[in-house]
Amino acid sequence: MAGSNLFVGTLDLLILRAVRQQALHGYAIGAWIRDQTDGVLDVAEGALYPALHRLEGKGLLGADWGQSETGRQAKFYKPTKSGLKQLKSESARWQEHSKAVTAALQS
Repeated sequence: MAGSNLFVGTLDLLILRAVRQQALHGYAIGAWIRDQTDGVLDVAEGALYPALHRLEGKGLLGADWGQSETGRQAKFYKPTKSGLKQLKSESARWQEHSKAVTAALQS
């Protein structure tokens, strides 16, 4: 799915969900996505970091510099109020879309 609009929308949704409860740096966001999808979605850095910057540019993510678990400087991302609103609406839209596609595939 890489490169399709579906992938971009899905990646944005997953990023917003990953940082919903706590600020995370890019590597941790990628690991969260991989862990939550049992390794099915392993987002390449070349897709993840542009998505983070895009979401930050849209005002859906805020970012602060901090220290990672390994002691390195890293940018930690968290959702803005707009990002949380987007997460809620896109999650509902995704559920509806997923249900419809599943129904069509099972017919």
